[in-house]
Amino acid sequence: MTEIDNSVVNVRYIVDDVQAAIDFYTAHLGFTLRTAHLPAFADVTRGRLRLLLSGPGSSGALATPTDATNAGRNRIHLTVDDLDAEIQRLRSAGLSFRSDVVAGPGGRQILLADPAGNLVELFTPAQPRQ
Repeated sequence: MTEIDNSVVNVRYIVDDVQAAIDFYTAHLGFTLRTAHLPAFADVTRGRLRLLLSGPGSSGALATPTDATNAGRNRIHLTVDDLDAEIQRLRSAGLSFRSDVVAGPGGRQILLADPAGNLVELFTPAQPRQ
């Protein structure tokens, strides 16, 4: 029996174009390509997050009910050191955001969408009050 590595968190995103998703996550968000079985599937990693990118022909997409194919309000959450610098960097790369910056007691965040419409939250924690 294969031992499961619980130190890695796996999240599956259903995407329309696996190569476009690879390009988006590796070029803009600091992910590294782990494996690619184009055009059906690839996985990219960032730290302990493994993002499974499942195209239309993958088993992950085929197992998804047809009424659950639209991107929802769920998203991966990526912590960044300087939210304003990340926003500027990504806008300079031609990306647009799905929300404005929102500030709350825990920090500041903004939403970005991947090429398939899956949401990515960029977040900077609030500085502790002294």
